[in-house]
Amino acid sequence: MSTDFPDAASRKRGRALLIAGISGTVILLVLVGLGVYGLIARPHENTPTPAPTTSEQRPTAPAPSGPPELTPLPRTNDPIRYARAVAEALFTWDTASGLRPADYGQVVLSDADPTGTETPGLASDIAGYYPAPDAWRQLTGHATTQHLTTETAVIPDAWADAIAQDRSGTLVEGMIAVTIDGTRHRTGTVSGQEATSEHPVSFTVFLACEPAFESCHTLRLSELDNPLR
Repeated sequence: MSTDFPDAASRKRGRALLIAGISGTVILLVLVGLGVYGLIARPHENTPTPAPTTSEQRPTAPAPSGPPELTPLPRTNDPIRYARAVAEALFTWDTASGLRPADYGQVVLSDADPTGTETPGLASDIAGYYPAPDAWRQLTGHATTQHLTTETAVIPDAWADAIAQDRSGTLVEGMIAVTIDGTRHRTGTVSGQEATSEHPVSFTVFLACEPAFESCHTLRLSELDNPLR
């Protein structure tokens, strides 16, 4: 139960509205100025790599909440821990599970901007991280699984520069960017033999933690392999 008095509650609602109003526009303007186009450009498809195949997908509209079979993102105010969990959720899947790409992506989408402002954009961002329907069917035929090894998770210098250059104070305290560098691993079967592939990946998670929200939430994702540095 909230212990806010009416005036405090009003201020809290006002802050939420402020976040809702500027989180999209400010992030877009700042990041476009820094050369990160993933938040406004149509997510690209990765260059194919050896078996299993690697075309990317746009999942259909997800369900209201994440599937019970999947672990939800942690409730934390540690942006590095949270971004690592987002990365693991995005890149961990098993075609034999019966779940679809939209189900896996829903784990991240379920913990989107609580105001809802960034949710449509985030859904589009997430879609670019998964195989397309035809590719998913092909990967399913190879009993393909995927996971991510995260090498680094850091706040990029460009984000610190954006904060320093924010003369008007429009960037809400608690908003932060974390750039992930890692290796995507896939394992499957081809002609009855185990086949594996590895591919380096990099991307940026744009999130907001306390005091913007009570715990971290994902705002947007950069275009895959076009991170903020």
